[in-house]
Amino acid sequence: MAIIADVSSMKTRGKGMAFVGMAFSLGFIVGPLIGAIFAVWAKTKVGDWFIVPALFALLLSLTDLIFFILCFKETLPEEKRAKSLKGSLNTAKSFINWKDLFQFKAVTDLKSSDLYELRKLGRVYFVYLFIYSGLEFTLTFLTHHIFNYNSMQQGWMFFSIGITMALMQGGYVRRIPPHKIKSTAIYGLWIIVPSFICVGLAQATAMVVPCIMTMASEHGKDHQKGTVMGIFRSLGALARALGPIFASIAFWSVGSKVTYLSGAFGLLWPVLTLTQKL
Repeated sequence: MAIIADVSSMKTRGKGMAFVGMAFSLGFIVGPLIGAIFAVWAKTKVGDWFIVPALFALLLSLTDLIFFILCFKETLPEEKRAKSLKGSLNTAKSFINWKDLFQFKAVTDLKSSDLYELRKLGRVYFVYLFIYSGLEFTLTFLTHHIFNYNSMQQGWMFFSIGITMALMQGGYVRRIPPHKIKSTAIYGLWIIVPSFICVGLAQATAMVVPCIMTMASEHGKDHQKGTVMGIFRSLGALARALGPIFASIAFWSVGSKVTYLSGAFGLLWPVLTLTQKL
């Protein structure tokens, strides 16, 4: 995301974010199917069968790392980089401490109004991903208990979800003009609220995440674009870590109906907050 912010202009940044989102969607197409294949294969095995999918995941991660090291160069011009590594390390705490994350303490030299907008957008992003990732995580529980889906059927379900997201991001989101980024994010959030009531239609995240990340990239000076995007990715990771835990507890404690209805109405806060002038 930070690389996209470095190499794009305000006019083309939304398109760049959409292409990154489309890449995630393509992974969402292939990944669950591979997992489903391993799950079906595991039924025929005994012993330490789980080593094979673990090694496969390790191989993919190492391949990705090697590709990045060999094929990517630093995209931020030298004159816009941080002055010293020591100074960068001193801000590491701001990326680990959750209180500092929400306060965006690592971002400096911003006007108070811009910092307020950035913090507000960060809270919207976190709450949205916290609820969405939690409900998304419990979808496999729901389809198994209500529709008796097996592992392969769930893999095909996520395959179709990935196809929808890739088509949405590649065909629509990347063509959104800069002045419609915020309104599209709001529109996507509004779609998600009734979608989680209906469950099966909840795929508006294909519009929300790229648009919010594009809005976030507008803040901060050139040498701090990576810091801003890094904080948003950290907030997203925190939300995706906590959301499934709380949603799973709710699912098995109060049932799917209460969990999904509560999540749907909880998503009203991000959309109403984003609707206000940032």
